[in-house]
Amino acid sequence: MAYTRQQSSGSSGRGSGGSSRNRPRTRSRDDDAPIIPILARKVREVEAKAQASGKLGPTNRTKYQVIALLMREERARVKTDPELTDANRAELLKRLDGIAQILAKTAGRDTSLITLLEPDASVSTVAQRFRRDWLIESGAELSPDELIITREAEAKPEVPVNVNQVIPQSVKARALANPFLAPDFSAAAPAPVVPVRRLANWELLGPLFKSFEYGAGGQAASMDLPEAPPIDRLAPAGMELMRHQARFVESARLGHRSYLLADEPGLGKTAQSLLAASVTNSYPLLAIVPNVVKMNWAREVELWTPHRRATVIHGDGDTLDAFADVVVVNYDVLDRHLAWLGTLGFKGMVVDEAHFIKNLQSQRSKHVLSLAEQIRRRTPGGNPLLMALTGTPLINDVDDFRAIWQFLGWIDGDKPTAKLMAKLEATGLTPADLGFYAEARAAVIDMGIVRRRKVDVAADLPAKRIADLPVELDDDLGRSIRQAERELAARLVIRYNALVTARSTGGRKMVPDEDQRASFIRAVAHAELEDSKSATTGENVFTMVRKIGQAKAGLAADYAAQLARSVGKVVFFAKHIDVMDQAEETFAKRELRTVSIRGDQSTLERQAAIDAFNNDPEVAVVVCSLTAAGVGVNLQAASNVVLAELSWTAAEQTQAIDRVHRIGQDEPVTAWRIIAAHTIDARIAELIGSKQGLAARALDGSEEEVSSADSVQASALVYLLTQALDGDL
Repeated sequence: MAYTRQQSSGSSGRGSGGSSRNRPRTRSRDDDAPIIPILARKVREVEAKAQASGKLGPTNRTKYQVIALLMREERARVKTDPELTDANRAELLKRLDGIAQILAKTAGRDTSLITLLEPDASVSTVAQRFRRDWLIESGAELSPDELIITREAEAKPEVPVNVNQVIPQSVKARALANPFLAPDFSAAAPAPVVPVRRLANWELLGPLFKSFEYGAGGQAASMDLPEAPPIDRLAPAGMELMRHQARFVESARLGHRSYLLADEPGLGKTAQSLLAASVTNSYPLLAIVPNVVKMNWAREVELWTPHRRATVIHGDGDTLDAFADVVVVNYDVLDRHLAWLGTLGFKGMVVDEAHFIKNLQSQRSKHVLSLAEQIRRRTPGGNPLLMALTGTPLINDVDDFRAIWQFLGWIDGDKPTAKLMAKLEATGLTPADLGFYAEARAAVIDMGIVRRRKVDVAADLPAKRIADLPVELDDDLGRSIRQAERELAARLVIRYNALVTARSTGGRKMVPDEDQRASFIRAVAHAELEDSKSATTGENVFTMVRKIGQAKAGLAADYAAQLARSVGKVVFFAKHIDVMDQAEETFAKRELRTVSIRGDQSTLERQAAIDAFNNDPEVAVVVCSLTAAGVGVNLQAASNVVLAELSWTAAEQTQAIDRVHRIGQDEPVTAWRIIAAHTIDARIAELIGSKQGLAARALDGSEEEVSSADSVQASALVYLLTQALDGDL
């Protein structure tokens, strides 16, 4: 852009020479930068709105962003304009600094505005229009590209080119399995033509966002769902759907196809989405999930739809089963697999923790949206099952809805798509009418927003439950842990063989029967355990478990951070100080305030941390030592607990959970145990559960079977040695 310089003197005109319009015009200080007074006026308007309400609405947030963008452009122009004198340049920079100070003060009142200033922040077409109109008002000469506002890139996201694209061998095998029957990529039915009457010339996305900003007087943003069937015929044997889950699945069975499932964590969003895919036969199904939960997704497929197979994409996809019904991929490796994922013929797609795609300009969002567009285009009838799962669809402001609505096909760039437009037209209202916002909000909710909180479905939930979350340790540390397990198992086998040899007589090696073998294995495990307790070097069961805790720390903290964003306060338990330190670093990077409860604190320090967690709304996570905070601590401000490391006793685990599950707690409590899949960690988790049977039988009248009296450590070693002797390691 370029500014048209104002003439310093006027030309001769009609009338007497004394006419004011013919006198030479005095040069204004705004002539060198006519955009500055416009920005100054706009920033004062935005500041006044922030002072009045504390938070800015969508329109003023957009203005705030455009002011900042134009201020940066103008500062760069002023610094390099050769026609400006040094004095003029200094004055203009000073005036721009004044605008910057007002922007900073406004961001101090509404800190979510800071994200709008990031280099990769999304710039909507509404923001582009503001920029164009203000520049035209200032007299700037704009290029044709600046005059025309286009949304083509947003409406039809393309797959970004990535030099690291891979096609796993399994995908090639799938394509060759039946060369005469290609996947059905018949064109989707064209979108219905909706007669647009009242709303033809209205900008609707801003009012739609504003309708959610206004709220609904306590009414939850959740669509009407059908009643649950009287008999649960969907859950497999030994499982049972809760009423709120069954109602969601029934909605999908009856024909609804796009959902923003925003239930709070702990209400079974994964199970609901898998069963919705099952009743609608939306296979193959693509699930895009965070790394920390991708193993759990595979396990949930086996639990809830045992007749279906799941495959998880790791790295380049060497272990992929392209013939599986459910393909699970995490965001971090998605870019490598775009070339073939769009061709597999998916009939359904789930985006877990969908707030991960809130920034439309990020590569992550572009990848997800391009795949969704391909699936929508290639599914017969153009009506695939699309589900966005997140307990926190809004992180900073209502504009965070944009990417999720785009994924679900409710909007196309800056406009509602046909189905939503039809609902809006049916209201008979426009944004100028008083009742439009409530009706518009209801129309969007009816597109498929489902939101239930724990307190809403408390009758469905147990008062306390433990949910295991398996994670894959696929980095160097994970490989070293599995190698250490093999080395420990090999040492146990040597001990076992030595014991068998010592019991042999007559020069013939003893062949133990089943009872003798079990006895020898237990003896070796106990001997190894005693040696480990006094060992100062080398690998043993204690050092191995500590390594596993270190490897899980980042993943556990990531999941706790997601919970904190979703449902508020979280209690994070770990055994080792280095794991606690690593978790606190992760929380700090996620801009979450934490307090800590450790064994080296004084009584006053500990109580101050407890009070801060329970009473300060800004404190999101308390990081606790299992031993130091396991008893005598009240943390009932939270209802979610993350156990980053496993305890050696069931009682210690129970004590930790009961810091939250206690008298005064008015919500069901969920404890999330982070389990390292394919390691001894998974066996330890099972053993801890089995040890709870003794207390249940002795004190609660339970008929639960009581496990071995061995400690968890000894039982873990028994398991490791048995696996090695059977050739399963």
